[in-house]
Amino acid sequence: MEKPQRPFCAIVGGSKVSSKIGVIKALLDKCDSIIIGGGMTYTFAGALGGKVGKSICEPDMFPVALEILEMAKAKGVKFLMSPDALTCDQFSEEANTQEASVMDIDPEWEGVDIGAGGKAAFREHILGCKTILWNGPVGVFEINKFSTGSKAVAEAIAEATKNGAFSLIGGGDSVACVNKFGLGDEVSYISTGGGALLEYIEFGDLPGVAAIRD
Repeated sequence: MEKPQRPFCAIVGGSKVSSKIGVIKALLDKCDSIIIGGGMTYTFAGALGGKVGKSICEPDMFPVALEILEMAKAKGVKFLMSPDALTCDQFSEEANTQEASVMDIDPEWEGVDIGAGGKAAFREHILGCKTILWNGPVGVFEINKFSTGSKAVAEAIAEATKNGAFSLIGGGDSVACVNKFGLGDEVSYISTGGGALLEYIEFGDLPGVAAIRD
């Protein structure tokens, strides 16, 4: 966090912007770029005027999402979202799927993963980074049909690590994700304490460590 090799990229997934506001804002002061994935994508897309169908979305967070985008622009931090989404008509392995622009999802469908354009864009960006922090999958990786985006991200991080980057995977879902694809041994460090990791990034300290130090 203090002296990362640059470029430093954070990949932040998860379903809700509301649970990651502080972390994203803190990362804007540390990173050169932030990749947004998971359900949060649709809140940002909705805030920008997109039609997100039945995707997870927090309309009450639209002002915050726009504020974050403005902060990133002002600080010169590159902010990446997938231009497309894998969408489905039901939340199951038996679902019908189709790719759509993240800004124009069918009213009766929901986004559950990044599309081909997102996979290509994220891979290219990750391979150009020297420090990579990943917290939160970019799709519903627990369902195989919706896991290909997270797999692509995991593979890109593993390849970047092989090429000399430092990669930190933090949080239970992210750890489960890299292990599902057999890539746990191909990243630099895995932290199972996802909440603690995010708290450290946001506040710069942890209660237990502070107590010992005091």
